Parts: sequence; structure tokens; C-alpha cells
Amino acid sequence: MSSLLTELEHRLSSVKSAHLWRQRPVIEAVSNAHTLRISGKHVRCFCSNDYLGLSQHPKLIETAQQAMKAYGCGGRASHLVVGHTQAHDQLEHQLATVTGRDQALVFSSGYQANLAVISTCVTEACTVLEDRLNHASIIDAAILAKGKLSRFLHNDADSLATQLQRINTTCALVAVDGVFSMDGDIINAPSMVPVINAHNSTLMIDDAHGFGCLGANGMGTCDHFDLGQQAVPILVVTFGKALGTMGAAVIGSSTIINALMQLARPYIYTTALAPAIASATTISLAIIREESWRRQNLTGHIRLFNELVSHYQLPIKPMPTPIQTVILGSSERALRWQEHLLDKGFWVSAIRPPTVPQNTARLRITLSADHQPEHIEQLMLSLHHLHTQGH
Repeated sequence: MSSLLTELEHRLSSVKSAHLWRQRPVIEAVSNAHTLRISGKHVRCFCSNDYLGLSQHPKLIETAQQAMKAYGCGGRASHLVVGHTQAHDQLEHQLATVTGRDQALVFSSGYQANLAVISTCVTEACTVLEDRLNHASIIDAAILAKGKLSRFLHNDADSLATQLQRINTTCALVAVDGVFSMDGDIINAPSMVPVINAHNSTLMIDDAHGFGCLGANGMGTCDHFDLGQQAVPILVVTFGKALGTMGAAVIGSSTIINALMQLARPYIYTTALAPAIASATTISLAIIREESWRRQNLTGHIRLFNELVSHYQLPIKPMPTPIQTVILGSSERALRWQEHLLDKGFWVSAIRPPTVPQNTARLRITLSADHQPEHIEQLMLSLHHLHTQGH
């Protein structure tokens, strides 16, 4: 065996011994947003990002099928060659309209979108300032970019102000999550925007877990705080969560979008998102506005969950979003709780380092508009039993 393979074997052995080995559950069937079949067993899913239950919506499925008949299955080429269809164009126009921004640019994934923005906008003269709990895609993008990386305390506007005062540059990009994917809290944008403006910096929000869920119109964190393009010049949204499809978009000024189209290597050298997905996502945007009861259901489920946390005195910090976490500390304990819940018919993923900091392994519980109140009550009762029995 080569030295490289030997080194990889050692690293894999360390992962296993630390209870960090990752396994993929094989989903055999999906009945709806919260009912799956795994290994022949039907389970209630509480770890999907399908927050509004749109992935199974008949209109999305029908639209995708019609688009496949018109355009075929794949993207065929990059957007700048022959991959950009009318379906993509309509989606981009709609995204700009519903968010009140100049233009939008569709990407195949949120990871790719974040990489494109930061690697294109950040030069050697720039600094990227990031929240310590940002998603891995934003962190990786900053590491790969040519500029400097500075990280401030989680959701702390004072820490951000201190970092901005320290850096010696006239070019600063502040990149943050809208809703933090592993904790469920919302960015403290009202406190941060004045700080960023005072230092003539630019704010980028990755709203993967807020878009579709937050705001009076379901348009995410910016809608929630009523922040327009001037306050948040760069908005990244993903389609694989609340919108029920896949892919992502960067939304902002014409300058930002044109720069990405002309200069962003992750955009220029990638096959376009399948047109069928673009068409279905356009329908998702309409459904989010037309079927506001989905967000109302979700809000009710979040309220019920938090009430039951208090009732059962569970070690959970209630969050105002669909993401709720049970911090368990060790990876071994998180896996043990995952297995106990699976025995009770619930699928909840154990999240372990390096996805989360050391000694903060957890269960990441996500709620969907498709859940029923009794599903949440049953889950919380099972969590209560695990907690009181000292597992």
C-alpha cells in the first residue's frame, strides 16, 4: 500500500475511534416531508430541511415533468454556452422581483454560490470578516480566496466593530448566515448593519435556512428585518430547503451579478442547473406567497415545540426557527440518543465534530409545516424519557 493510502487509513481509523464515522441512511421511499422508509422501517423524519413540505408538492412535480419534456433531463452545458434556458431566465427575474433587488444569478448549489461570491469579490487587498459559527461553505470560500480572513464572536456586533477597526484595508466583506444551520438562531442584523455601514463595508447574507420561512412574505431574513439591497448588497438563497427543490442564487445589484457572470470561475465553468429544477423553483416562489398557511403551520409547530421544552424542562435553548438543537456533549452520547429515537420510530440525526465545535455534539431537530402537532408531542415525550433516564 502506498504511503498516501496508509496515511488515509490512519486518519480513517482515528475518525472511527472518536465516534465520528459518518454513515448514509438509505432512503427507500418518501411518503411526504416527514415520513420515510429506511431499512424496511417507516420512520417519522425530524431532520429534513424541507421546512414547508414543498418537495412533494404536486404542482412542483408536474411542472418539473413538463419542463423535462421541453428541455430534457440535464443542463447540457454551462450557462454561458447553451445551458441558460428560458426557465432559468424566468426564475432569475422572479427572484429579483420578490426580493426587491436588481438581478439574480442561478447556481447549482449553495456551496458553489458562496464560493463564487467570495472568490470573485475578495482580492488581496480585501478582508473577509465571518461569524465564528458560519456554514462551512462560507468559511471554505474565504480560505480559498486571496484576501485575509478574520472571524468575530458569534452574533456579536461589538466584536465585529472591533475587528473592522483593527483591519488595515478599505475593502471589507462581512459574510454571515441569516439563520445559523446548527443552532437555529437568527443573525443580529439590525445591530450589525449600522456597524458595517459606518466602516464602509459590504454585507453578504447566506439565507439558506431563512428564505421561505421568515418574514411577512416568506422572503427570509431580509424580509424579517425589512432590509433592502442597500443594507444587504449580496443575498445568497438556496432552493434545497424551504423551496423543496435544489440549487441556489445570488441576488443583488447589477454590478454584483455582472461581476459574477463575467469573472466567477465556479459559475463560468459549471454545467447549468437542470431546467426542470429551475421551472419547479419558480413555482415554489409562487406557492410560498399563495399558501401562507404553510408558514403559519410552521410557526405554530415552533411555538408548540418551545412550549413542550419548557413543560418537560428539557436541556434545549428554544429558537424562533425550525432548527432546534439538543446539545449532548460527546459524540458517543449523541449517537446513543439517535439510536434510541430510531427505536421509537423517529429519525433525528446526530451532528458531531467537525460540523460543530468539540464537545458540542448534538441532535439537530428540524420542524416542517407537514408535521402534525401529535408528531411533535410524541417526539418530545421520547426526548423527555431519554433525559430523565440519564441516557
